Amino acid sequence: MTSTFRSLHILNYRIWFIGAIISNIGTWMQRTAQDWLVFDHLTEHDAGAMGITMALQLGPQLFLAPVAGLVADRYNRKHLLVMTQSAMAVLSAALGILVVTGAAQLWHVYAFALLLGVVSALDAPVRQTFVSELVRDDYLPNAVALNSASFNVARMIGPAVAGILTVAVGPGWVFLINTLTFVALLLSLWKIPTASLRSLPRAPAGKGRIREGLRYVRFRPDIVVVLVAVFIVGTLGLNFVLFIAAMVGTEFGLDASAFGLMNSIMAIGSVAGALLSAGRQKPRLRIIFGAAGAFGVASGIAALAPSYFWFGVALVPVGLFAITMMTSANGYVQTTTDPVMRGRVMALYMAIFMGGTPIGAPFVGWVANVAGPRWSMSVAAAAGLIAALIGLVWIIRAKQLRIRFDRRARGLRHFRVVSAGPGGPIGPGGAGPDADGAARD
Repeated sequence: MTSTFRSLHILNYRIWFIGAIISNIGTWMQRTAQDWLVFDHLTEHDAGAMGITMALQLGPQLFLAPVAGLVADRYNRKHLLVMTQSAMAVLSAALGILVVTGAAQLWHVYAFALLLGVVSALDAPVRQTFVSELVRDDYLPNAVALNSASFNVARMIGPAVAGILTVAVGPGWVFLINTLTFVALLLSLWKIPTASLRSLPRAPAGKGRIREGLRYVRFRPDIVVVLVAVFIVGTLGLNFVLFIAAMVGTEFGLDASAFGLMNSIMAIGSVAGALLSAGRQKPRLRIIFGAAGAFGVASGIAALAPSYFWFGVALVPVGLFAITMMTSANGYVQTTTDPVMRGRVMALYMAIFMGGTPIGAPFVGWVANVAGPRWSMSVAAAAGLIAALIGLVWIIRAKQLRIRFDRRARGLRHFRVVSAGPGGPIGPGGAGPDADGAARD
């Protein structure tokens, strides 16, 4: 247990963690209220409109990632975070005022989603890589995993609170409350002395720095295969808001409080996955791809859930395996990337992770409208299984692995994964190099 929370022993990280979890609760409150505002207040349960909103909010990640990554590598990350967090607070307040006064229309939500997406695209790589200035490198996987745990504890609390408040006072007040939660993160940044942060290499000025980051990834096939898997699952599998809203509102005929509760229930599994990841010494490729396959199976089970209760039960492993995959992928990419390249590589990671949603969300929304909510969950199941298959094939090819049958062994030890290269057998029944297929620089 001590190893799971070891980064919290560092004062700067502890201050950041407290501010971040408060801000994350507000963010999840706003997401839940905004999605229900579009789904139930401004449209007649139109999952497609929700998909468009998500696309507008996440689409800028695709286009601004190269610039955002270079900015994160070149400039003071603490100062950048103050600017982006302040801008998001202003946007949240403005949308809240529009909704509270009854002036909000669907196109207003679209416009604010796009503006928030632009700011978030700049904020994401800075926020991801700022952690490396708070803790030393051997603590980084743990700090990344605890960040994910913070995000998902907020997912348990935020949607449930937002669901109650949306029914009681309306979504506009939820947006205004979220504005106040940004103050917590700004205060935490103020409390962290700039001089106490780790000094890391900065990208020098000059032409070709964006291409330099892309070229770095190109010659890291292990990172490329992780990004491919993240893109597939992030694009078609992580549209949880759409899946849950369609299942709760359309399939089971329930209201915003039930929608918020389902988000919180799924977050129980997400927190468990993040804490399990925090307890590991380092992220591994086999964990990433194994979790992707398990996510696919769990999503398929959720698609078949016969009632609201069993749907909630099925969402727990969905959240667990989704966050295990994404936290491990995030940690793997960060810890195996040169510090001077980290902002640009993480910007590409976030663009693929978040920016794929504009492609997938409208499609998944269309599937929900045309074929029904259960079929939209089946899309997520297929995405997880395909990502796992791609990862398995890459690991086998990269390490030249073969599966052999050993009649003398028992149970699962009948099967050995054997490397054609140096190192001999690995996996059950063998000793040798890890089956990670990781080509680290």
